[in-house]
Amino acid sequence: GLAADNTKTYWTKHKEVYEAKVLRPMTELVEELAAEFGETKIFRPYRDIRFSKDKTPYKAHIGAMVGSGYVQFSAQGLAAGNGMYGMAPDQLDRYRQAVAGDRTGGELEGVIAAVESAGIGVTGRDVLKAAPRGYPADHPRIGLLRYKGIVAWKEWPVESWLETAAAGDRVTGFLRVTRPLSAWLDTNVGPSATGSTAG
Repeated sequence: GLAADNTKTYWTKHKEVYEAKVLRPMTELVEELAAEFGETKIFRPYRDIRFSKDKTPYKAHIGAMVGSGYVQFSAQGLAAGNGMYGMAPDQLDRYRQAVAGDRTGGELEGVIAAVESAGIGVTGRDVLKAAPRGYPADHPRIGLLRYKGIVAWKEWPVESWLETAAAGDRVTGFLRVTRPLSAWLDTNVGPSATGSTAG
């Protein structure tokens, strides 16, 4: 309904539905996940439209951080992510050095292979068209070097199990399988020293 009528009038009229059918299940899910995966944060339903051509005021999904992971519900179903969606310049520099290194780069390839073997995709964000400055175009991990962010991502379409404990089980399984990716990023990239954050 919100996707069809993204207005304050519709939102105000249906806010109770949002709180009972969207916010409450997400709150229950992240509270359940917090014990194993760490601090949680549910994002506000309001879009930041200051610099966007799209002026619709409300998000048509609900998203939350769970430790290094991300969970999202929408009319399309359930989705989960883990990794670094974006990197500040100092993080990107450390990421590329680690990817280029024989030991650390090989470790990342192994982590990605294990995640993908579990049926979860690992993709780059803001991928450069050419080799980053200072790295050879024929580097064996040139594909990974061109990433400006790296994320494991899985989507599940709407099915009856979404309204059961199975939803929590699927997200738990995803976060466990992708934990080595976030651990590699924590060890080799870490937070930004400039105050910029990676999503």
